[in-house]
Parts: sequence; structure tokens; C-alpha cells
Amino acid sequence: MHLLRKIYTSIYQPVVRRRIHRTTFYTYRELRLRIPPGVFHPGYFYSTRLLLEYIKLYDLQGKRFLELGAGSGLISFVAAKAGARVTAIDINPAVIENLHENARTNRVEIEILHSDLFSALPGRIFDHIVINPPYYPKNPKNSFEQAWYCGEDHAYFRKLFPALRSAITSDTHVDMVLSESCDLQMIENIAAGSGIQMKMTQRASKFRESHFIFELQSTA
Repeated sequence: MHLLRKIYTSIYQPVVRRRIHRTTFYTYRELRLRIPPGVFHPGYFYSTRLLLEYIKLYDLQGKRFLELGAGSGLISFVAAKAGARVTAIDINPAVIENLHENARTNRVEIEILHSDLFSALPGRIFDHIVINPPYYPKNPKNSFEQAWYCGEDHAYFRKLFPALRSAITSDTHVDMVLSESCDLQMIENIAAGSGIQMKMTQRASKFRESHFIFELQSTA
């Protein structure tokens, strides 16, 4: 395992770093998505595909579905094709513009909103919420880095968990993917302090790292 990670670090990571700084494309079944610089590329980062496969276990027909920090929009588009009423939000205006383009290209109807977490969704409740958050503990310097870094004091999660409670009921399914690369204990502590319980429901390991899906529930 240690040898595999060394190989990944020395060969694979530099290639990925170069490619995420330019526009690329990704094909998933009948979907062809434009991936702008800085957006998590589903072909290079396992977290998106893990969360995608997980939500496909749900019956989404007619459900109110929110992808928080939609990025490429892959999960939103797949959920829409499964019959969900999808809202995709992101804080980055360039990502929002790209989501509209991908929706037009693939002829998928979803609601796309520019929003800092739930700021554009006052009073709205969802049946399903999926979150692939930034989780590296470093302060982002620009919109590009907001997709990766949650702040040195995990500011993203300190803002996320209190806001989340207003958008869910006891019947809402909230699924969040995290990596062993982040401070899981810190994030769980922040969640608990905000009245949110994190329950691990799936773990998947590649030679690079392990990823986890957590179900989030309000304890209030």
C-alpha cells in the first residue's frame, strides 16, 4: 500500500494537477460534460463517482433533490434522469455558467442557482441532499481554491451544519462524502456541536486513499 501511494504521488498527481487547470470533458453513459478548470473531475477524483453510485440506490422519482456545490453537475444530471426534481447550486459563478451549458448540451432540465450554501434557498425543504465538500484545512485564496479548501479552522463546515438544519426534516436523506485525507474527527465534532449527527454508511478504498459516505441527521 505504501509503495502504491508513492507511485501515485510521483506519477499520477502531477498529471492530474496539470489537467485540472484546463478545460476537459467527461463522458458518463449518454452524458458528455464540459469540466472547467478547478472543478472536481469525476474521472480523476473518486469521491464524485462513489457518491453517484450511492444515490442511485434511492428511488428518486418525483423527489426534491439538491446537490450542494454541484461542480460538473454529473450527480444532478443523473438524478434528473432518474426522475428527481433537481436543484444544483454552487458558489462559483463560472461553475454556474458551465452548469447551464452542460444542461443545454445534454438536454437535461434542472434548476441551477448561484448560492453560498443555502443563501438562495430560504425556507425550502428537500427530500435528498448530496454534498461533496471542500475538506482540506487551508484558507482558499480564490474561487478556484474554494472547491478544495475548507479553511484552516474548517470554516466551511462551521457554516454548513447550522444552515443544513433549516433545509431538512426527519425524512430528508442527506449524504456527504469525505476522505481519509481530511480531519474526520474535527468535522464530526463540528457537526455534533451544531446538532448534526454523522453516521458512516459506506467506505470504499482505492490504492490512493479511502473515502467514506456519511448520512447526516439533525439531533434536534
